This record gives sequence, C-alpha cells and structure tokens, in this order.
Amino acid sequence: MTSMEEREVYPNASAILVALEVRHSKAEPHSSAQRLKIKRRLAAQVPIVRTGQLTQVTAAMQPAGAPAVAPEVRVEEFPRYFSRDSTAAVSVRAEAIVVETTRYGRWEEFRGLVAAALEARQEVGGIDGVERIGLRYVNEIRVPGELFHDWSPWVDPALLGPAPIGEELGMRTAQWQGVTAFTPAPDRTVVLRYGPRDGFAVDPGGDLKRSMPTPGPFFLIDIDSFWIPGEIPEFDIKTLLTVCDELHAPVRGLFERLITDRLRKEVLRHAD
Repeated sequence: MTSMEEREVYPNASAILVALEVRHSKAEPHSSAQRLKIKRRLAAQVPIVRTGQLTQVTAAMQPAGAPAVAPEVRVEEFPRYFSRDSTAAVSVRAEAIVVETTRYGRWEEFRGLVAAALEARQEVGGIDGVERIGLRYVNEIRVPGELFHDWSPWVDPALLGPAPIGEELGMRTAQWQGVTAFTPAPDRTVVLRYGPRDGFAVDPGGDLKRSMPTPGPFFLIDIDSFWIPGEIPEFDIKTLLTVCDELHAPVRGLFERLITDRLRKEVLRHAD
C-alpha cells in the first residue's frame, strides 16, 4: 500500500462524501446503559448524539386480479453520533455500523474513526457475524467558472462514453452515465459510477454538513469498493480493519487514473 508520505492531499479535493458500512447479523436493541457506553467511547471524536431514521418499503407480490395490498413500511430509529462541526458521523443500526465524513483528509484519519466505532460496538456485544463491508468515495469534479459540456480536458477518455462520437456527427452530448465493475479478488468488487451531472451528488441540506460549491455542472466519479465473504466471519476488529485497508488500496489508484494532469494542476491543487 502506498505510504502516507507518498499520497498527495489536494487542497481542493473533490471527495464530498466518504462512507464505510460494516453490515452484520441483526442484533437486539441496545439498552440505555449500552448506548451510554458507546457514547462515552466515541465522545472524543463524535460527541453529539441525534436520532437517525431508516425507512424501508416492501411491496408484496400479488397474483393477477387479486386485491391490491398496501406495501409494508418499516421505520428503524437508531443513535447517530456527530462531530461538533457535523462533518462526521457514526450510525449504530440494528444490522450495520456506518461511518461517514464530508471533510475527508487522509485514509489514516478516517480509519481511526472507523476503528473507534468498531471498538465501541464490540464492547456492547451482540453481533454473531459480519456479512459485508463497503467503502464508498463520492467525488464531484467541478471546474470553477466553467459552464461547459466538454469534459475531455479534465477526465480520462475512457469516461467520455459516446460523447466524442456525437461531436463527430455534429451533435452535442448533453449527458450520459456509466457503470463498470472490477473484481480485484473473488470476494471483493469495485464498482465505478460516472458521468456528467448538474446540482449536487449529495444533498447539501442533509444532516452532514459540507462545503457549498457554486451550483453548476460537475462530473461524478463514485467508487464503491466492497467485500462479501463466502462464509460469515466473527466480528473481529483486527480482521475487519485489514479488510478495510484492502478495500481502500485500489480506490486512490483508480481515481488518479481517471483524471488528467490538467485537473490536478488547475483545480485540485488550488485552495479555494
């Protein structure tokens, strides 16, 4: 893995959300004492507690001609622990631990929060096994002052899809979207979603605060690196953190391969 010293931290980085989810077997609701124990363990990094909600809608399959049945709606409430500036959060749900930040610096810093969340969750127990770990980086590539549809100076041609063909035929390509899945190992997958957008990839009015760019066009580079084990392992922190490092390993290389030197020099290396 590339050392911390070799990885450049861009002053004007494009990552607007980084999230890691450890999905596990369903656990029983925590008591007040257990929640207090988690809060104390996380107090140094995410001391503010709020209530999060997750809504799931399940539609039942009905035979043709049968009376319509209203879909089942389930709402899960869970504690969500925030940093004082509301740019980082840890959610402790019945079937998952989620760590998020909108102010990403280095992997080592984010990994430290992940480790603290896993340790706090392990202390209260009740998890039989881990079913999935996913690490996601959402990037909004923005070029200040530009209102354009030609992204060729800023991202690799592999991301331009049919746009060059349209230009050759005298047609401006207004939008496109692409998805590519890579398999670094039998139990690991990296999914890349990309394409031009307008507005925001992540709701700026959400609970997590983020720096507000000037509204306008951006190019989405959304990298989701995840692990699904063949057998469900125990909740072992050392093993889980090793998997997290393995999931992170290809992300930076892929991102760097997808952008141009011009984007680095003229955008990412310039402080706001």
